[in-house]
Amino acid sequence: MPSTAIRRYVYRPDAGALDIEFITGRVYRYFAVPPTVAEGFSRVRSKGGYFNRALRNRFDFVRLPGWDDPDNIAAD
Repeated sequence: MPSTAIRRYVYRPDAGALDIEFITGRVYRYFAVPPTVAEGFSRVRSKGGYFNRALRNRFDFVRLPGWDDPDNIAAD
């Protein structure tokens, strides 16, 4: 079931970074995301709900100018 909030995402384990593109087109990189949190994000049906519970206001982040890695994505 596609997410109504999140278009795609990618976890970069070497950097501990989770990139998320929202349906709005905005892209954010969340830092120091543990593998267990990223794995949980990839497994849940409600990406938006999980984002609100486990990621939002819990990790430092920056807004990116756009999606920079089209070959390495997971779309919902």
